[in-house]
Amino acid sequence: MVVGEWGERMLQDRELAVIVGLELPESEFMEVDESLLELKALAHTAGAEVAGKVVQARSSPDVATYVGRGKVEEIKELLHMNGAELVIFDDELTPAQLRNLEDVMGVKVIDRTQLILDIFAQRARTREAQLQVDLAQLQYLLPRLAGRGTVLSRLGGGIGTRGPGETKLETDRRRLRQRIANLRKEIEEIRSQRSLQRHARLKHALPVAALVGYTTAGKSTLLNRLTGAGVLVEDRLFATLDPTIRRAEIPPSGQPVLFVDTVGFIRKLPHTLVAAFRATLEEVREADILIHVVDAT
Repeated sequence: MVVGEWGERMLQDRELAVIVGLELPESEFMEVDESLLELKALAHTAGAEVAGKVVQARSSPDVATYVGRGKVEEIKELLHMNGAELVIFDDELTPAQLRNLEDVMGVKVIDRTQLILDIFAQRARTREAQLQVDLAQLQYLLPRLAGRGTVLSRLGGGIGTRGPGETKLETDRRRLRQRIANLRKEIEEIRSQRSLQRHARLKHALPVAALVGYTTAGKSTLLNRLTGAGVLVEDRLFATLDPTIRRAEIPPSGQPVLFVDTVGFIRKLPHTLVAAFRATLEEVREADILIHVVDAT
């Protein structure tokens, strides 16, 4: 399994980080503040500690550095003051922005998408989840190969894989696209298997209820109370990635029902993950009942 980029974790445990967000004309302060609180929780889940926060109000993101040059200098000063060596941006950065920011600040820079992918890579346990995370990571990496000195030795290859006159970058891109195609094929096979399982459930005429909601709303806790499933429960984002299906009887009639625990919602979920988790999301689409779990606090 590819973990983070280049087969290694993007974050190290207890790493000090500064988080950065933009307040655009169409966004409200409360919305930006809540998004950064969520980013802080994501960083904590990945093993990092947030040492500072920077917010800039702009009409649009800076094409070269996302935030303005003056704000970049402010972030550098904050990094120095807190001894932090990581900056996490609340939106997905372009390859040029990532490269420019790392060159100017001299520290590791990641965006919200990389952070979520890192968490998913840590939490993936089943073969299906690992394939889906691999696919999302490689789709994120493909347009960012240029200028990063990326080595794809873990993705396969060998004698006969390099064409005449082919550059290293072209070779890496070709191998990456081939790996993506292979992953899609494997995921499609799993999708077909899940479809057969759903048809088998239909034969028994058992209603299916899918628990949906925010990632820390308490879906797994509710599933455990309803069915005694014993699913992992943690006060961390994305504690579970794989859908869990358990049967329970509803009193007083004793009607059997299948309850499905699903991957939680989150703001700004990377599109690559939405696409990669299509097989998982189909459990929600095919359910007879959606139970929206909301944290009352």
